[in-house]
Amino acid sequence: MPFWPFKRSQQQSMNTFLIVGLGNIGIDYKNTRHNIGFTVLDALATQVDVSFSTLRYGDLAEMSHKGKKIVLLKPTTLMNRSGQAVRYWAKQKKINPQNILVITDDVHLDFGYLRLRKQGSDGGHNGLRDIQEKLGTNKYPRLRIGVGSNFSKGRQADYVLSTWNADEKSKLPLIVDQTAKAVIHFATQGLEQTMNLYNGQVKVNEG
Repeated sequence: MPFWPFKRSQQQSMNTFLIVGLGNIGIDYKNTRHNIGFTVLDALATQVDVSFSTLRYGDLAEMSHKGKKIVLLKPTTLMNRSGQAVRYWAKQKKINPQNILVITDDVHLDFGYLRLRKQGSDGGHNGLRDIQEKLGTNKYPRLRIGVGSNFSKGRQADYVLSTWNADEKSKLPLIVDQTAKAVIHFATQGLEQTMNLYNGQVKVNEG
């Protein structure tokens, strides 16, 4: 059962954002396509010089920017149970769904393509499916990062759990950096502006 909305007097929920990067914990999953959410949050934390602490259901870091408080969450529940962590920390920090942004991989998008949406279906993504079930709503923003679909029938799981190829690896830093900028823009300038500015293929230097 959803636990929103909070009382209007709880103004913290209006200026606090929960940014969730989806992935799986453990060395076996590091630098895989399925862990792109973790990769973005790690890069953002490094940029602003904050560190993650391992707390209940996830690794957490907090930062402030232009009067907004931004909570970074990497669930430690494994991908298919991500909703447990999202629900817990949204409730702890009193954050409503419109201020929750989930970053995830998407095999239905070309590599390096960013698609920010206000709400939507899980698109077959187990992490998004569990979040929707635990929150009791699909009305929360999500930022999908295209990882391509260069896999044969029945091999999707192997593909997303494998590491980037050499060409992808060379372009990944720019894609991650652009996604990190989109996160900050979302928290400070709002969803619509961020969609207009960042949705589309990230331009990479082919040179």
